[in-house]
Amino acid sequence: MTSGFFSGDLLRGLAFRVLFFLSLALLPIGLIAISQTQQIAGQNRLNAELSLVAITEQAATAEAQILQEAFGAANAVASIVKLHRHDAKECSDFFRAYQEANPFYNLVGFIPTTGIMACSSAGSTYDFSENPTFIEALADPSRRISPIESSTVTNRRVTAVTTPVFEGSDLVGLVVISIPSEAYETIKEPALQMSPLALMTFNRHGEIITSERGLDVSADELPADVALAVFTGQDSAVFEAENLAGAQRVYAIRPIVQDAVFAVSVWPANTPFLNPSIVTRLGAFVPIVMWAASLVVAFWALNRLAIRHIRKLVRQMRRFALNRNLPQQTLGGGVPTELVEMEAAFINMGESILQDEATLEDSLREKNILLKEVHHRVKNNLQLISSIMNMQIRQAKTEDASLVLRRLQERILSLATVHKNLYQNDDLVRVDASVLLHESVNQLLSVGLAPGSNVKVTQKYEPISLEADDAAPLTLLVSEAVTNALKYVTNDDRRGGEIEIKLDYDGPDHAKLSLRNTTGGVPEQEGTGLGSKLIHAFARQLNGQINVEETEDQYTIEITFPIPQEAKQIYDY
Repeated sequence: MTSGFFSGDLLRGLAFRVLFFLSLALLPIGLIAISQTQQIAGQNRLNAELSLVAITEQAATAEAQILQEAFGAANAVASIVKLHRHDAKECSDFFRAYQEANPFYNLVGFIPTTGIMACSSAGSTYDFSENPTFIEALADPSRRISPIESSTVTNRRVTAVTTPVFEGSDLVGLVVISIPSEAYETIKEPALQMSPLALMTFNRHGEIITSERGLDVSADELPADVALAVFTGQDSAVFEAENLAGAQRVYAIRPIVQDAVFAVSVWPANTPFLNPSIVTRLGAFVPIVMWAASLVVAFWALNRLAIRHIRKLVRQMRRFALNRNLPQQTLGGGVPTELVEMEAAFINMGESILQDEATLEDSLREKNILLKEVHHRVKNNLQLISSIMNMQIRQAKTEDASLVLRRLQERILSLATVHKNLYQNDDLVRVDASVLLHESVNQLLSVGLAPGSNVKVTQKYEPISLEADDAAPLTLLVSEAVTNALKYVTNDDRRGGEIEIKLDYDGPDHAKLSLRNTTGGVPEQEGTGLGSKLIHAFARQLNGQINVEETEDQYTIEITFPIPQEAKQIYDY
């Protein structure tokens, strides 16, 4: 319960609310900063990918140079072969001369649509009519490059560059230039900033053409679940995937002969180009750090300028509320004007309250003095009446008249006892029931109980605070009950009598008065019944309930009545 109170009090505090609204104010700036940071990170990533693509293009310079020249040569030869294709010897001589002038090629030839190659630098006739590569080239007459593991002419692994030859709109054949694998090794590789794990070239069908580390080694570096042919329609691409060996790799693809040959480089996943630097990684936390720093500065400023002064002002107000002490020292210099004005208003208000309370205390003191004087004079008047009645009792001619006057005198003295306790008590509206009853009963016993009587009287009273309106009927009720007890109590030499008077709590909001006396052996006496009527009347004034129990040898009367709030507080304590 306490923790919930303090947490709720904290959430309603000025500091929390200011920080909350400041956070909302800084949120758009923070989002913008995060967005810009992400854009910078994305741009850095893009730059890194472009760097890998550039290195890939640079690393494939040798292959690009040879293949581009081969396609250029094929296009040039395709224009000339139209003039010589019908003369096999003349055509072969031309191709032989051309092949000898270009050492990168080991075969230059023309294959008509029939598949029978009679015009080539090899000088022989070869049948390609059932060759799968030739059949695919006829089905898709465009320039292409294909890897051939064993050439029909040279029995070696070669790269075949083919270009279609048209007369008008009719396809008449294909120009073929064969490049041996060793040709790529003759060109000096450029110096690279970083070397990839593998570098390969492939055609638009995803077939590997060349590999710097050998086909057997490079084959394991190919992506396991991604086909290279997917990326042939793009200008460049960088993606991550697992290789055939299960290792994570980064692949960079770049076309080196448009729509025909592409280079792919393989890099480890932790390539420095792709891993952001510590500065870049920390840049992602800059908005958060700025937001936290702004909140810290705002809280420090708020605490220094307002909160600590407000708390000091609250402590001053609490001290004033507890002991009416105004602050001896003000908040001091450097305090905002609004708080200084608030403190001045509090001090002025406190001084006004102290002056009003002093005036009220003086007025209350005067009224208490007057009220005590009233109670004192009423008590004196009642005692004067009692003295007059005492004179009348002594002059009474009959015992009955004397008895009636004595009973009236006892009641008057009981009222005088109430007024005496009221003016002797600092609280003029309440009286201690234990003191009041003890004095009233002792006064009755001193008059109604003869010296040397064999009656034991026991009194036990709880200190219950009563209002003045309840004190009078309770005292008169006890007076009547004690008088009746003294009248009917057992009193002989052989067997002594007992009278027990008790006042105690009966729960948190009720008190119980009980009076018990022995009656055995006393002859029955007739009375007027006035005492019993008065007891019931006084009980009704107390809003009490009477319970009477009478046995063969004792008589008990109990009155339960409500007590005021102040008495309940004493009981709770």
